[in-house]
Amino acid sequence: MLQNQDKNPDDKLVDDSRQARSNQVIKTDGRVTEALPNAFFRVVLNDGKEIMGFLSGKMRMNRITILPGDKVSIEMSPYDNEKGRIVYRLK
Repeated sequence: MLQNQDKNPDDKLVDDSRQARSNQVIKTDGRVTEALPNAFFRVVLNDGKEIMGFLSGKMRMNRITILPGDKVSIEMSPYDNEKGRIVYRLK
């Protein structure tokens, strides 16, 4: 039996290293500076870097309104540091 694989409840073999890679997300906060078409936003992160942010599906479904000046929480992939998914609008 392979040591990197475990059985999950559905009786399917799951590779632990593949699961670990898919869970690597960089979470950070920023401020929206500009609203762009198609639910895209220009966001300045707390470290001063400017990225392109897009709304997550849950925020679109629940019609959460994001305006310039709002503080947001963003999840970014470690592979592309120019884009991020807006997952929460902070108070």
